[in-house]
Amino acid sequence: MLRTFPSAVIENLQPLIDGGRYPVKRVTGEDLIVEADIFKEGHDVVAAALKWRMVGETRWHETPMKLIVNDRWRGACTFYENAIYEYTVEAWIDAFTSWQHEFSTKFKAGVFPLRSEALEGAALIEEAAERSRDPHDAKRLCEIAEAVRTKAPAEVDTLIHSGELEVLMATYPDRAGATQWAPPPHVVVDRLRARTAAWYEFFPRSAEGKGDRGSKLRDCLPRIEDAKAMGFNVIYFPPIHPIGTTNRKGRNNSVNSGPDDPGVPYAIGNRHLGCPNGGGHKDIDPALGALEDFTWLEEETRKLGLEIALDFAINCSPDHPYVAEHPEWFYERPDGTIKFAENPPKKYEDIYPLNFRCANWLELWAEMKSIILFWVELGVRIFRVDNPHTKPMPFWEYLISGVRDEFPDTIFLSEAFTRPKMMKALAKAGFNQSYTYFTWRHYKHELIEYFTELTQTEMREYFRGNLWPNTPDILPPILQNGGRPAFMIRVVLAATLSSLYGIYSGFELCENAGLPGREEYLDSEKYQFKERDWDAPGNIKDFVARLNRIRRENRALQFYDNLRFYNADNGAILFYGKTTPSGDNIIFVVVNLDPYRRQYSMIDLPIELFGYNEGQPYEVHDLLDDSRYTWYGRRNYVELDPFTRPAHLLRIRRFD
Repeated sequence: MLRTFPSAVIENLQPLIDGGRYPVKRVTGEDLIVEADIFKEGHDVVAAALKWRMVGETRWHETPMKLIVNDRWRGACTFYENAIYEYTVEAWIDAFTSWQHEFSTKFKAGVFPLRSEALEGAALIEEAAERSRDPHDAKRLCEIAEAVRTKAPAEVDTLIHSGELEVLMATYPDRAGATQWAPPPHVVVDRLRARTAAWYEFFPRSAEGKGDRGSKLRDCLPRIEDAKAMGFNVIYFPPIHPIGTTNRKGRNNSVNSGPDDPGVPYAIGNRHLGCPNGGGHKDIDPALGALEDFTWLEEETRKLGLEIALDFAINCSPDHPYVAEHPEWFYERPDGTIKFAENPPKKYEDIYPLNFRCANWLELWAEMKSIILFWVELGVRIFRVDNPHTKPMPFWEYLISGVRDEFPDTIFLSEAFTRPKMMKALAKAGFNQSYTYFTWRHYKHELIEYFTELTQTEMREYFRGNLWPNTPDILPPILQNGGRPAFMIRVVLAATLSSLYGIYSGFELCENAGLPGREEYLDSEKYQFKERDWDAPGNIKDFVARLNRIRRENRALQFYDNLRFYNADNGAILFYGKTTPSGDNIIFVVVNLDPYRRQYSMIDLPIELFGYNEGQPYEVHDLLDDSRYTWYGRRNYVELDPFTRPAHLLRIRRFD
């Protein structure tokens, strides 16, 4: 029978970002769990299915949804292609199950005769036979319908609950008048490295650690091999383009530079150097080499199983070719000069910001996208974007979607240390990863509050936090003052609170000399060549390597939204865990947040996660130093000395 109006109500679909305006994010091989409230008037049984397909396809895939409680339904699907998908929920009246329940209820209550009810059921089964696409199934359904029509009620009651009939009726349901959620929300399915990666940042010109001269791109391979030995898989370069000479900054951001000062890489562009593409964002700084040197390094890096991430910094020096060719792209002062960048009290006289709302904005936007596509064609698939919060949101939607339409494996990291709502909006607009406030979260209560928000609220559906304990711009007080223990504590937190983290080179050497009263490095390599001994005494390279190996070997640490916090009695002890969806890998992390003192605590281990009882012994294996302990029950004692053992990374094993 044709129904002319929807047969069920579907409400409160989750996940759904801003009513479906923005997509949720997953990676290949990851599940999407969808829930919705589904109900209808009366007592008919409702059935529902979760449906999904790649955008552009016509055929839906689907799986049945299950009733959880109080009209709340749940279904799950898995995506296997790096692409954009859409999903929806469809619900309909399950006429057969409704009839099945009615017939059995009357039979067990002794309500006879059931002749009319049997004829009604037989008709439903025959209608399913007509919908069948398999002749064998159709024949079998007709045989069962005849049996329902002719046999005694007791035999019918047994027959209609047979597994064979229930499967056949579920295979060919009557969905006339089915209700479907519309329009379908989208899912951006990224490759795995968008969710799970370890980044290592270094300036190519400082690769050899020479203070009197810069290195070239072909000198960078040993530094990349060292990063691989520490377990990193993304190598991030600050800008490698030509650097302007006008208003070039000197050491420690001095407004006066010497003849040998290399300049700030973020002051991009020098049309006077004779570079093949004009000396802008599509060229290599001649001091580093040429484009062919970059392509060689990119290929060698991929051979090692790593990727190079480039910095997309939309800055122009006064010498950038855009300044001469497109002055209308910049901010003009009343006196006719171009406005340089400022972030009071800071001044950046060597940088001109672009005006993304200029009269010629369409051409400007297209040129920015062409820069990304230029480097994508050369093999780069990861970009860290400098200060995206200072550009219009529609611009990022245009650029990111335009690039990913052609190259869906491209990953964009948002470097936006700004207001929370803007950071969230950038993630919704398409950024695959985002910087976070982790750099300034040091105390137990603020870490728990912040990371609960990141991983256990709606943010987990679209915002992937990439944790950086330091950057070339930021040397937080805890690293300046906490010594080697602080570096070990912060890298453990970064590597285990999120599946994404990175360090800026020098972190592994515990470099902590800062400008007095400021969160900045003294003698920053943004302004000079940096002299380093990459194996200097006191380094934590082996510690970082072990930490990254633990991440590779334990799948629980490779998921983003499975973080859960547990009780530790001491306010200086942070206790949390991560578990794989199947429960086959469970990791607990205990960290002493105090870099100065030994701390003690009782902790409450959630033994129910692995099916243990109070008093039952089990082994905890500390993966950081390979020590093993026998624990009993929920309450256990920990003691952490920041100088020798700042943290436990515990894997649980039952005694058989």
